[in-house]
Amino acid sequence: MRKKVRVFAPASIANMGCGFDVMGLALDEVGDILEMTATDGEGISILNETRVPLPSDIEQNVITRVIRKFFAMTGLQAQIDVRVCQKIYPGSGIGSSAASSAAAAYGMNELFGGPLSEEEVVICAMEGENLASGGYHADNAAPAVMGGIILIRGYEPLDLIQLPVPGNFYCAMVHPGIVVSTKEARQILPKEVPLHDAIRQWGNVGGLVAGLYSGNIGLIGRAMQDYIAEPHRKQFIPGFDELRAKLLDAGAMAMNISGSGPSVFALTDRREIAQKASEILLAHFNGRGIEAETYVVKVSNKGAKLLAQ
Repeated sequence: MRKKVRVFAPASIANMGCGFDVMGLALDEVGDILEMTATDGEGISILNETRVPLPSDIEQNVITRVIRKFFAMTGLQAQIDVRVCQKIYPGSGIGSSAASSAAAAYGMNELFGGPLSEEEVVICAMEGENLASGGYHADNAAPAVMGGIILIRGYEPLDLIQLPVPGNFYCAMVHPGIVVSTKEARQILPKEVPLHDAIRQWGNVGGLVAGLYSGNIGLIGRAMQDYIAEPHRKQFIPGFDELRAKLLDAGAMAMNISGSGPSVFALTDRREIAQKASEILLAHFNGRGIEAETYVVKVSNKGAKLLAQ
């Protein structure tokens, strides 16, 4: 037996402001590329061909965990050799571990003729997320596998709902040259939430879903306010409140932390406003002596996919 696939899985934005751990979206163009080969035998090897540092112990690599989960779910076995050809930098806040996990899960399913359903591929990818962040979360993994905007209605059992993507849905993203550990960003969150904040958050989640179904970008922007995680996590991002004020003044509908940070995104309904927001994001961090990389992208309806060899 010898089979080979080349797989892409996109970067993603988790939470979308108010949807902590239950909402996420996939991004165009940015993501991970893996080349995976299956041959007779048993074992796993990973060759990193990027400049992004990965764990020297492959048992600490999310790809390994996903491959082992796939074999446990299917009862199959083989020698799997992986080449990491393109990699999002870890700690970027745009789903680095989820992109690798989704690409590995999708690639394994393709190598073996699709024994898993799409939802099961997400469950497989979540095994990598558990290693990376210490919990089985699907807000990055689900959009990385499925594309578009995903609502996780429940985890026991996993219940995934694909939401509509408005045609005029643009994101300006910035990845500043600072690292925020997902585990650290989760540890600073309170164990209990005041009822007043919970009520506001529930209203925003409902408003966000309603805005997506109606295509009402203004409602989406108003709803993307986070009263649970952002007040605690914004300390990791220098000048956060000042940056938000600049972006809203420039016409952005909303600005939020992407996942646990440090990446930040601004939502707009026009590409030219997204481009202006990108310039504001870059200038904000550069002015503080922090290197940064920016993107202007649409929300992608495409999740993990096969690439030409």
